[in-house]
Amino acid sequence: MTDTLAPVLADWQARVRRAAASGQTLVLQGGGSKRFLGRAPVGELLDTRDWCGVQSYEPTELVVTVRAGTPLAELEAALAERGQMLAFEPPHFGTATVGGMVAAGLSGPRRASAGAVRDHLLGVTLMDGRGDVLRFGGQVMKNVAGYDVSRLMAGAMGTLGLVLEVSLKVMPLPAAEQTLRLSMSQAEALRTMNRWAGQPLPVSATCWVDGLLHVRLSGAASAVESAAAKIGGVVLEAAAPQAFWRALREQTHPFFAGGRPLWRLSVPSCEETIGAADAGLIEWGGALRWLRTPMEEGAELCDYVARQHGSAMCFRAGDGALCDAPFGRLSPALSDLNRRLKAAFDPAGVFNRSGMYPDW
Repeated sequence: MTDTLAPVLADWQARVRRAAASGQTLVLQGGGSKRFLGRAPVGELLDTRDWCGVQSYEPTELVVTVRAGTPLAELEAALAERGQMLAFEPPHFGTATVGGMVAAGLSGPRRASAGAVRDHLLGVTLMDGRGDVLRFGGQVMKNVAGYDVSRLMAGAMGTLGLVLEVSLKVMPLPAAEQTLRLSMSQAEALRTMNRWAGQPLPVSATCWVDGLLHVRLSGAASAVESAAAKIGGVVLEAAAPQAFWRALREQTHPFFAGGRPLWRLSVPSCEETIGAADAGLIEWGGALRWLRTPMEEGAELCDYVARQHGSAMCFRAGDGALCDAPFGRLSPALSDLNRRLKAAFDPAGVFNRSGMYPDW
């Protein structure tokens, strides 16, 4: 990106500055695949898909730099051609873009072993609420001196700025993978997953639902074979493993069907049953729980999770609705920190106003 802005960015800059001066707001959106997530922001639509394309890709350095409007599927296809991947397995939920992937900050089944979106962000270029273009981080693994501002954009839902370009760490595809299925109760599954976490096993994903525990092993063929022999269970054959983990990532698994509210809970992996016994879906070795719970019980659920030093959010309100408080309540300290960040990056409240909290 040169110092002279491209026509697309110059137009966006003018729109941002007009909005800041007039008190208007802009809704940032790429493919719109995650419109269900969070509150409904107010303002004029700014479609990011006009700013797209892979800018640079160094397979030997495990780094790719890509514009925010690039379809996520296009980026993943380019990486797969070189035997590489986004290790955090981001969900698409439709026609996702790279910018939306960063803004939502969602990671898939491999997150517990490979890290989250923010852990793979090396650098970000964004336009702030004043229309200024800012660059943070870089294109190498060790490039941060001081605050790692790039990572603030992961999960910010576009409230801090318009992401223009990101540099991401990528990883080689596993040499071998195998998925095993074991029958056990929820309590037994939690004990088993926590026991595996303390052993040198190449576990890349776990999922318990409907009395069945699935575990995916990834790595060198010898390590995968040895771990599979130790764990036991039924080996999923042919395309079944890929279909299972894809359905889990994209929430097309039968558990996610229906119109009841879906809650996403991040809790200590050893935490016992939350909500109705054997009624949910468990990922990430026990650290991520999905529950279908009526909206009126949500506040009690969030309070319980907070007491366990976890976090809860209403992921889908159900029946096409949006939850009024999807991200729960922030502590006074966190609320103050978030307000100061918002004031620093977007003082006039131009971007995605009310998208996370009603008074933002």
